[in-house]
Order: sequence, then C-alpha cells, then structure tokens
Amino acid sequence: MNVLINDSPKTLPEGATLADAIALIEAAPPYAAAVNRQFVPRSNHATHLLKPDDRIEVIRPVTGG
Repeated sequence: MNVLINDSPKTLPEGATLADAIALIEAAPPYAAAVNRQFVPRSNHATHLLKPDDRIEVIRPVTGG
C-alpha cells in the first residue's frame, strides 16, 4: 500500500503498522508520530494499523532557548 511519510511517498505491505513505517525510515528516538494529523502515543505504534494513502509525520523535538 502507498503512504506518505514526512511528505515522501513510500510503499508498505498490507497490514503494516505505524511501527513498520517508522522502521522503514530508520527514525531514531526521540520522536513523536502522527497519522493523518492525529498524534499516536508510542505505546500504540505497534498496533496502529495503517491504511492506503495515510499521511504519517515523524517529528523530532527541537530544543534551545
């Protein structure tokens, strides 16, 4: 199935989870993730099933002052 991860088109197998998408882009913690603009807690990444054309954002925190 086709999805967008950080505005980049990617292909994942049917039944893929948010954790699969994060692994595909090799994101290293810390990060936050959202699917279709809805935050998904880290505890749900492995169970959150993706659908075709989902938009996934993986965001790293910005620190500074």
